Amino acid sequence: MTDGTFDVRIYSIERRTRANGYTYKVVWKVGAKKHSKTYPTKALADARRSDLLTAVKRGEPFSTETGLPISYASKAADTNWYDFAVEFVDKTWPHFSANQRKNVAKAMTSATIALLRTPPKQFDPVKVRTALREWAFNSKRRTNPEEPIPDEVRVILDWVQRNTLSMAAWEQSDRVDTVVSALGTLLDGTAAASSSVSRNRRIMNLAMEYAVRHGILRQNPLPKGKGSGGGAPKVAQAIDKRSLLNPEQVTALLDWIGKRPLRRGPLYRAFFATLCYAGLRPEEAVALHVSDATLPETGWGEFIVHSARPEVGSQWTDSGEPHDDRDLKGRAEGDTRTVPIHPDLVAFLREVIVQYKLKPTDLLFPGEFGGRLAGSVFRRVWDKARAEVLQPHEYKSPAGKRVYDCRHTCLTAWLNKGIPPAQVAEWAGNSVPVLLAIYARCIVGQRDNYLKLIYDVRYVGKAG
Repeated sequence: MTDGTFDVRIYSIERRTRANGYTYKVVWKVGAKKHSKTYPTKALADARRSDLLTAVKRGEPFSTETGLPISYASKAADTNWYDFAVEFVDKTWPHFSANQRKNVAKAMTSATIALLRTPPKQFDPVKVRTALREWAFNSKRRTNPEEPIPDEVRVILDWVQRNTLSMAAWEQSDRVDTVVSALGTLLDGTAAASSSVSRNRRIMNLAMEYAVRHGILRQNPLPKGKGSGGGAPKVAQAIDKRSLLNPEQVTALLDWIGKRPLRRGPLYRAFFATLCYAGLRPEEAVALHVSDATLPETGWGEFIVHSARPEVGSQWTDSGEPHDDRDLKGRAEGDTRTVPIHPDLVAFLREVIVQYKLKPTDLLFPGEFGGRLAGSVFRRVWDKARAEVLQPHEYKSPAGKRVYDCRHTCLTAWLNKGIPPAQVAEWAGNSVPVLLAIYARCIVGQRDNYLKLIYDVRYVGKAG
């Protein structure tokens, strides 16, 4: 239940002059905090002030959070934010992917910290966030009888529940601004990436709409529109041209990886070549089986890509495995796409199949002990290759810094060779608008050809 007080003072109506007439402001004070509401007519302002005076005369307590009589309290005043957030997580858990679950937990953690009555000074801030993210907002772990919540975590969560504001906080603009700010700020106080801010706000909008549907809030309180301070920041879709590798760099990196001292060099080379030659996403490549590839002795081969295995952590997946089993990104359930395999990549893959004695049902790129190739492993291999092959200034640059940049390099090369965007989009598993938004700035070297094509488009006679 929300806190109440009888310390209430109602002030006279204030008339404000505006360009098109007057407005009328009702001002009252509850405890030490002033509240106000502006109306377009004096009659409406009088009615509101009379209601407040009547409540005072009846001896009714006023909410210290909303500034309104307790009898006016919505369901929000009786609903604890922490309890609501846990309920929202539990309701959405079965319908979200493992990665979505993880992102929801992060957003809810930031919002909960912002909605505490007082900072948790008696606890390590990192432990508080870990308790919220990994336990409170992880339905699988919180409800697992075989893995009870540790006592230290339980103490933190009990304190958070007692010290979290009610949902009525979402009816106060200053509190909403605080939460919005928290969703866009990192732990060190610096601004989060635009993509992270947009994702957090999308998640919070889902939570607010859930609250509205269940009668907890009357409307979605998150600000919308330009100039409101709440519009999600624009996310730059276009890739940084500096992140692309040139053909010589790709050749040198693959060559070094294939010859590295460890016996799995050829397998890692084939994995990265799949990203550089066929443009697959890393999570698609790790999901490939031998039977998904047609590999003739000479010429072009073909992948049938039908699944992705993003690595998000075993605590977020239904299977308990680090990788989540997903259909292709942006495709209908069970959909597939066909991708050509360059003859050089065909040779790499055939070598791997023979060397590691892989069967048709085996993973094409198995991990060290037969499971899926771990992201931490192939990222470490790639970083080591960049450090050994690239010049120091190149290594410190964005060039190929992320494994995903191998895919970017491939798709950019296809577009620069003049392959129609529709065909590249089909092979890449993107829509044409998304493909062009990401790679249009990197298409170069075709201007002269285009000018020749349009030279004969003329609407006047020749000069002279």
